[in-house]
Amino acid sequence: MELHLRIIGTLLSLLAFVHIIFPRYFNWKKELASLSLINRQMMQVHTIFIAFTVLLIGLLCLTSAHELVTTELGRRITLGLGVFWAVRFIFQLFVYSGELWKGKRFETTVHIAFTFFWLYMSAVFFGIYFELAV
Repeated sequence: MELHLRIIGTLLSLLAFVHIIFPRYFNWKKELASLSLINRQMMQVHTIFIAFTVLLIGLLCLTSAHELVTTELGRRITLGLGVFWAVRFIFQLFVYSGELWKGKRFETTVHIAFTFFWLYMSAVFFGIYFELAV
């Protein structure tokens, strides 16, 4: 399980840094221009804090994998992370419209990859909490 946490930690840390390209990739300068200042800044600030949170979770998995697996507090943390990523998995399937990715090779690949990533993280974190072999 510690190996899985290190894999997750590495991938989450990378994902956090991918957020740096979001404004350019999603053309936020143009796309967000019609929003009010508060809505535009909320979008930008929330993205930064999502990236920061993802980075911190990644660093936790990288630096404290043993403690997450072997201590009661660690296992409770993994329960919370399991719930968090399971909800993210559900949103991936039922909140994002298929119009965003269906029929588009790159977007479909990203959608499928992240669907499995959210599921993988949920399984690992729940597996630790419920002491299952993953």
